Amino acid sequence: MNIYLDMSRRCLWTLLLTLLTPLPGFAGQPATVIAAAARLETLSDDIELLGTLRANETVEISATVADTITLIHFDDGQFVEKGKILAEMTSTEEHALLEEEISNLAEAEKQFNRVAPLVERGAASQSLLDQRQKELAAARARLKAIESRLRDRLIIAPFSGVVGLRSISVGALVAPGDVITTLDDISVMKLDFSVPAVKLTLLRTGAPIEARSAAFGEKVFTGIISGIDSRIDPITRSIVVRATIDNPDGLLKPGLLMRVTLRGETRQAVTIAEEALVPTGRSNMVFVVDNSQPSPVVRQQEVQIGSRMFGRVEIVSGLDGGELVVTHGTTRVRPGQDVAVLREDGNEPLSDILNGAVVEMR
Repeated sequence: MNIYLDMSRRCLWTLLLTLLTPLPGFAGQPATVIAAAARLETLSDDIELLGTLRANETVEISATVADTITLIHFDDGQFVEKGKILAEMTSTEEHALLEEEISNLAEAEKQFNRVAPLVERGAASQSLLDQRQKELAAARARLKAIESRLRDRLIIAPFSGVVGLRSISVGALVAPGDVITTLDDISVMKLDFSVPAVKLTLLRTGAPIEARSAAFGEKVFTGIISGIDSRIDPITRSIVVRATIDNPDGLLKPGLLMRVTLRGETRQAVTIAEEALVPTGRSNMVFVVDNSQPSPVVRQQEVQIGSRMFGRVEIVSGLDGGELVVTHGTTRVRPGQDVAVLREDGNEPLSDILNGAVVEMR
């Protein structure tokens, strides 16, 4: 829409100047031009990049042993706390062995406690006490082994986060490596993006960034650079940078494509409308309106340009802020020619300028 409006505006400027500029036969008549003052603006060398979101922590939940699923304790997309049991596997045999080992441990403790006083009174040998102590330690070790086997049959969340879609049902046989579900910590998102090596000086840990996604329109997500890769890719000549973005509402999802804006250092610079530039070979010229004469005249001035913005261009040298330059009608004037100037500030409606031009003609 802005492009069409800009094209329409330019067409109207051209029509206006065609109507207002005298025909070549009218010698001595000043050419009518539209001019605007060069602005002194605050600029920054921002760069826009594409990045991909990743969860702060992410893992595929799978089993460590092969067995069947007996219970599932989560729903798709549910938030779970660290340590929550997500699923249980068949453990009837392990529970029976656990009861047996608890009984054996109790018996081993009883035998040890019975022999210890006898050894103190000299009624039993030290070797018998050592044997009972060995049996007690072995019973405790077997109990720990059974408890460990039982824990292997419990699928537990390693950290707090949101589970994905479950891919198993009760009664399913799972083996080590089979994905049961996914778990993502999305309270904080990691945004990875590649930056050209020539912009390396703009990168520093803690620098602010802005990110947008087509999924959320023009909503801006802010974050900071948390890490910079240690190597530059020799093929793409770019370096991977990671930023972190707080995501308390859970709007952002892993894998989402983001447009990243990396802010550069700010500076004061002179800018003019792109239409004011007159390319001449390898140089760029502008027509400056000189009001020091009895009637305004134009002089041609060479300028050095810098960065370009939408519709405007930075002037590095050759022009000062506040100087009046011709923006429309550059093809109709020559250096030293008298001109009739219509002023624009970039914000005033076209109808106002047209009305003013008609008044001047009268």
